[in-house]
Amino acid sequence: MHVTRQISRRSMLKASGATVAATAGLVAAGRPAAAADGAFAHPGLLHTRTDLDRMAAKVKAGAAPYTAGFARLTANRHAQSGWQPRPQAVVYRGSGTPENYTILYNDIHAAYQNALRFHVTGESAYADTAVAILNAWSSTLTAVNGSADRFLAAGLYGYQFANAAELVRDHADFELSRFQEMLSKQFGAMSDDFLVRHNGAVVSNYWTNWDLANMACVLAAGIFCDDRAQVARAVDYFKNGAGLGSIRNAIPDVYDDGADAGLAEWLEAGRDQGHALLGVGLMGTFCEMAWNQGIDLYGYDDSRFLKGAQYVAKWSLGGQVPFTANTRRKGAIGGWSGSETVTAAAGVDPAMTRPIWAMIANHYTRRRGLSAPYLTRIAAKAAPEGGGGDYGPNSGGFDQLGFGTLTFTRDRTSTAGTSASPSPAASTPASASASPAPSAQGGRGDLAATGSGDVVGWTAATGITALAGGLLLLRRRGRRAG
Repeated sequence: MHVTRQISRRSMLKASGATVAATAGLVAAGRPAAAADGAFAHPGLLHTRTDLDRMAAKVKAGAAPYTAGFARLTANRHAQSGWQPRPQAVVYRGSGTPENYTILYNDIHAAYQNALRFHVTGESAYADTAVAILNAWSSTLTAVNGSADRFLAAGLYGYQFANAAELVRDHADFELSRFQEMLSKQFGAMSDDFLVRHNGAVVSNYWTNWDLANMACVLAAGIFCDDRAQVARAVDYFKNGAGLGSIRNAIPDVYDDGADAGLAEWLEAGRDQGHALLGVGLMGTFCEMAWNQGIDLYGYDDSRFLKGAQYVAKWSLGGQVPFTANTRRKGAIGGWSGSETVTAAAGVDPAMTRPIWAMIANHYTRRRGLSAPYLTRIAAKAAPEGGGGDYGPNSGGFDQLGFGTLTFTRDRTSTAGTSASPSPAASTPASASASPAPSAQGGRGDLAATGSGDVVGWTAATGITALAGGLLLLRRRGRRAG
C-alpha cells in the first residue's frame, strides 16, 4: 500500500464560517442551556467542571485510585506553589538555534499542575502560582522560532498552555485577553499554518504525531478563545485532512480476521514505539477536548480510534499485531524527494510507558461501557499515572500533561453501553479564588458524571465482545477508507 495513494486529496482545511454545530454535529437534544447558542463550555478542554468536582470529592473521601493519583501530583516538583517562572521573549526549538524550549515546557507543566492541585484542594496559593506563571509568559513571549521543530513546539506547548490557562481563566488576576492574544498569535496561527502548508513539504513528509500536535493546538486554542470557525477547521481536519494526522491516514487499515478482530493499524507502529505512543496520546487528547464540547470523535467512523488504540496497546504489551506494508513519500515541494517503505511493526519495549492510557480506557470502558481488554490491561500497568517531570527530563517526558489516574478515572455512567453522543458540559464557572465545591453528579446527557460512586476496577479481559448499538462495525482486513 502507498500512503500517498490513500491520503485524501480534499482540502486540508475548510475555512468555514459555519458554527461547530453545523460542521461537527453537536447534539441538539438534552444540551444544557449554556451551550444552546453554540457558545463553548468553560472549563471545557481536558477537564470540565464535573471532572474537577469529582476529583476534589473523591480525594476528600479518600477513594482509590484517586488518592494514589493525587499523591503523584503532590510529589512532583512542578506542583509546588513556590515555583518561579522564567519567561522568554523568544522560544527556540531545533538544531542551529540557542534552544531554550525546556524552560517553556517546565513552566507550562508547573502552571497546569498547580492549577490542578488548586481544584482538588481549594488552596488559593496554587491557583495564584499558576496565574503568575501564565501572566509572566503572556507579557513576555513574542515568538516561537527554530528549525522545523518549531512546529512541534507550537503544537505541543500550545495545547498544553491552553489547558493550564483554562483551569484558572476566571481567576481575578488572570490576564485572559492578553493570554488569548499570545495563544492565538504565537501558537494557534503557527499550528494552523502547518496544517495548511506542512512547512513547504509534501503532505506525507511529516509523520502522524506532527499533524496531531498541531491539530490539538488549533482545537484547544479555538475553544479557549471562543473561535467557532477555528474549532470547525480542526474537527474537519481530523475527519478529512490530507496529512497523516487525520484519522483514516493515521489508522489506515482495519482488521476483522480471527485474533486480529477489533484492531486497526496505527501508521507510526512501523516507525517506532515512542512516536506511536505519542500519537495515540495526542489523538486521545484531541478527542477528549472535542467530547467536552459535545463533539463525538471517539466514536467517529465506527470507533476507529478505539481500534487503533487497542492495536497500539496490544503491540506495546508485547503482543503480535498484523501489519500492512506502506510507502510514504518524503521531500519538499519543488525540491528533493524520496520515499520510505515500512513492511513490519517496529520492535517494542514492554516497559516503555507514557501517561496516556487512563483517559482513553476510561472513555471507552466507563463512559461507553465497551470491552477494550488491551486498553484496560495497559492502563492498569501504567497506573497511577504521573505527569511532566515523572518521565525523565527530556521533552518526551513532557509531551502529555498526564495525571490520568486522578483526572480521568470515572464510574460507569447510566449511558454506558450506548452509542449516544455527548452533550456539552454545562458552563458553571467558579471563581478560582474560592474553594471548589463538589456539585451534584449525574444528570441526563452528562457523560462525565461520576454516577454510582463505585471505583473503576481494571480487569485483564481477553478478546473483544460484540458491542451494542452497532458502535463497532469491523471492516474486512486491508480495506481502505477515504
